[in-house]
Amino acid sequence: MPLPAFPRRVKIGDAAAFAGTTPRAIRHYHAIGLLPEPERGSDDRRRYGYDDMIRLLWIRRMADAGISLDDIRAGFEGATGIEQSLARLEESLVSKAAAIEAQRAAVHRLREVGSPLGLLSPLVSGRLRALPPGSLRPADLNTLLVTERTFGSLGAAVQANRFIVLATRPELRAEEDRLAEAEAALDDTMSPDDPRIEDLAAQRCAHEVALAAAIDQSGLDEALEGLLDREDEHAGAAEGAARMSPMEAIGKMPYDFSPARVRYEERVSELLHSADQDGDTPQTC
Repeated sequence: MPLPAFPRRVKIGDAAAFAGTTPRAIRHYHAIGLLPEPERGSDDRRRYGYDDMIRLLWIRRMADAGISLDDIRAGFEGATGIEQSLARLEESLVSKAAAIEAQRAAVHRLREVGSPLGLLSPLVSGRLRALPPGSLRPADLNTLLVTERTFGSLGAAVQANRFIVLATRPELRAEEDRLAEAEAALDDTMSPDDPRIEDLAAQRCAHEVALAAAIDQSGLDEALEGLLDREDEHAGAAEGAARMSPMEAIGKMPYDFSPARVRYEERVSELLHSADQDGDTPQTC
């Protein structure tokens, strides 16, 4: 059986196809001095021989391993320091592998939970996944998402107590919905001095004190203590973006609050602080 014809030299398209790259990439290798430019044929086109192809194949293998083109060139030139570059590359690959594993785990949780709750940290989603279907509102998930970004997974895990109680205490959920509707009405048509703001703030304060009492009675804080003991284990979970301080984060999260709503939030904060200091009950908040 006759052998196929062996070309002595090949054009750039054939070289690129064999090496698993593109003519454009090969031209770039020429431009940066990584691959010496071969002689041109009578038609003024580059022709690549065996040695050219061997070098091109090694370039592709090293590039596929993640080695930068600069480091590949330095390695061909026998420059020192390539070992440090490889060490940095290995560290980078370890970091990327950890990120990929975190993504895989997040996708697994999302499929297992079957709702956006699975995209929150395991610390938070684990506490809430047993709630009855539909008891966790989209607005609740939005709040937890913002809290995780601002205060981390532990802060959101503490806040999860609130949503557990709301999901299991219909009278508190009804009051939460009523207050939320009233708060939405605090728009730009209302003056910050409107006396209704003070009354609504007192109602919200009383509701928050009632929620805190329900959380205390339910033993949710005790259940959370074991998780808090493993703070290092969960630190940074589900926080792919660079962390910032809570004050920095709060200053970057927009809320379209009217002056009346801002005044209301201030009064709620003041009343809650006073109730915490005096040990007031919901009736006297």
